[in-house]
Amino acid sequence: MSSVATVDYYRRINDRVNELRGGHERAELVLSSVNFGVIERCVRAEAWDEAGQYLAGKARGLQRAGADFIACGSNTMHRVAPVIEAAITVPFLHIADVVATTATDIGVTRLGLLGTAPTMEQDFYRRRLERAGFTVLPPEPVDRTTVDQIIFDELTRHVFRPESRETYIRVMTDLHAAGAEAIVLGCTEIILLVGPDDVPGLPLLDSTTLHVEAIVQTAMSRG
Repeated sequence: MSSVATVDYYRRINDRVNELRGGHERAELVLSSVNFGVIERCVRAEAWDEAGQYLAGKARGLQRAGADFIACGSNTMHRVAPVIEAAITVPFLHIADVVATTATDIGVTRLGLLGTAPTMEQDFYRRRLERAGFTVLPPEPVDRTTVDQIIFDELTRHVFRPESRETYIRVMTDLHAAGAEAIVLGCTEIILLVGPDDVPGLPLLDSTTLHVEAIVQTAMSRG
């Protein structure tokens, strides 16, 4: 939900619609760009009730503005997805379901998971993937701390350091050695740091790319 990820979502959605429809076609969408300071404070304080109410209010506003369905451009904030879903009457496009569908399509069952500390350590995301039949492997504790720190201190501030990229590659390589058949980039900024060619032979399930494709396909199916 940083402005970095928001800009990336907006660009990708519009580019994909144009790719599919051509000409000057672009997406019609309603966007609520949130104050990432609120999100960061809620994550650090584990103030999930506050986060849920904050985002539920944003979702209601999107529905009032005419949205046919809602997507939340943050893996971490799917921690409060049930609160968001309860606040609206239009469909909610869950990011973990999109990841699970693609993992099924490519035939993998053991998924390494990178993201913020809540995404890697709490069960709201892992449980959703496990219910879909996957084994989820987070990094070692010291690496989880580093991965989370890079997201908040660098990626959400539009800082992309070569040293951090090498750290992520090393963590993904370790997860591969531990049995991961694919890596879930479970934070919407990570794809801006590492890419699908960084660990040869290891598929990356980029939640941003997959979510954007699902958003576009869902929107186009509605006319």
